[in-house]
Amino acid sequence: MASYISVPRDLTRVKSKVIFNLTKRQLICFGLAALVGVPVFFLIKKGGNVSAATLGLMAVALPFFFFAMYERNGQPLEVILKHVIQSRFVRPKVRLYRTNNYYAALSKAAAEQEERKSESKSEKRK
Repeated sequence: MASYISVPRDLTRVKSKVIFNLTKRQLICFGLAALVGVPVFFLIKKGGNVSAATLGLMAVALPFFFFAMYERNGQPLEVILKHVIQSRFVRPKVRLYRTNNYYAALSKAAAEQEERKSESKSEKRK
């Protein structure tokens, strides 16, 4: 009996896996989520409510999971957030349409050159 393995046609989307079939990025983000989330869990658990501690752990760890897993059009979450912040807050809302009129620049330079020539001729006559 023959078994077939599907091979993706676009190999640029294939990412190298390190441990537990996770990429290095995912391992780092999950490790940071555990590093931040577990102490939060135990701090809230001291109050006596395990359900609240679990919700607190999830609330703290969820952004790390988003940074590890979310990808859109081949871009990770921080790149998408950077583009959103630039488009909403950094760049101006109304962008003016300006063209580089090379003909106007050339004609202005030619007019200035003609003016210099005429000034130098008038100075030589005096």
